[in-house]
Amino acid sequence: MASSQDNQGASPPPSSSEALVDKFLDAIWMERGLSTNTLGAYRADLMTLWRGLAERDIKIENAEKADLLEFIAKRVESGAKPRSTARQLSSFRRFFRYIMREGLRDSDPTADIEMPRIGRSLPKTLTEDEVDALLHAPNTDEPLGHRDRAMLELLYATGLRVSELINLKQSQVNFNQGVLRIIGKGDRERLIPLGEESQRWLREFIDGPRMEILLERQTDYLFPTRRGDRMTRQAFWHIIKRYAQKAGVEKKLSPHSLRHAFATHLLNRGADLRVVQLLLGHSDLSTTQIYTHVARERLKDLHTQHHPRG
Repeated sequence: MASSQDNQGASPPPSSSEALVDKFLDAIWMERGLSTNTLGAYRADLMTLWRGLAERDIKIENAEKADLLEFIAKRVESGAKPRSTARQLSSFRRFFRYIMREGLRDSDPTADIEMPRIGRSLPKTLTEDEVDALLHAPNTDEPLGHRDRAMLELLYATGLRVSELINLKQSQVNFNQGVLRIIGKGDRERLIPLGEESQRWLREFIDGPRMEILLERQTDYLFPTRRGDRMTRQAFWHIIKRYAQKAGVEKKLSPHSLRHAFATHLLNRGADLRVVQLLLGHSDLSTTQIYTHVARERLKDLHTQHHPRG
C-alpha cells in the first residue's frame, strides 16, 4: 500500500459527476466523430453547469428543470448572450439524453425548456476588391510573407475552415489532379479543386520559401512557423487582422471571413448551392443556405446602385 507521503501532491480523483461527463464525451466522440474543439466546448458547458449546481449540493445527473432554469437565469443576469445560452442548453440536452439512454434517469429536465430566440446572423463578408487588397498585403519577398500569401490564396480559393488550413499536410495536396483532400468535421472526406493561381503560389512556396523557413527542420505540416511547428488558430487570426489593417479593410473580420467570401462570391457568380455545400463540407444544406441571404443582399445593393429606377 502506498504511503501518505507517496500520495502528497497527487491530483484528487475525479468526482462521479465529472467522470460521467467524461464518459458522455467519449461516447459522442465515438458516435459522431466530433472535433476536439467541439468536444472542448461541450465539456466547458457541462463543467460550468456542474460547478454551478455543486454550490447548491446538487449532482449534475440529478438536476431538475427548476435547477437548470435557475442556473440559466443567473448566467443571463451576469450578461450571457442568447447565442451562448442556446449553445449551453444544446450541450445540456445532449448530456441528459445520453444519461437517460444509459438508464441513469427516466426523464429529461431540458425537454420543456425553450431555446432563447436568436436572430441568425449573416456572416461578415468581403467584396472582391477587398479580398484582392487583402491577398496583396503580404510582402512576398520575405519567406514568411510568401507563406502568408499562399495561405490567404488557398483559403479564398477553397473555402477551407481555418482549422483545416493550419492542419494541412503536403500529402493532402495533389498537383497532378489539382485538388486538396480534406478530412473535415465528423471525419468526412472531401476533394476540393485548386485554381491555377492558388496552385502557383503553393508550388512557389513549397519550392523555396518553405525550406527557408524550416532550414534543417522537418515537418509534415504545409505551413510551418519559424520554429518548425504547426501554426495555431490564434496566430493565423493575428495575421489576418494585421494584413486587413495594411490593406485598408475596415470591416470587422472573423477568422472565417475568407471562407464566407469564397461561398458568397461563388453564389453571386451563379454557382449551384449544393456544389457550394460540398465544397464547404456542410452536412446539412440549411447551413449553406445562409449564404444565399448574403448573396441576395449583394444583388439588391447592386440593383439599387446601378438600375435607373433603383
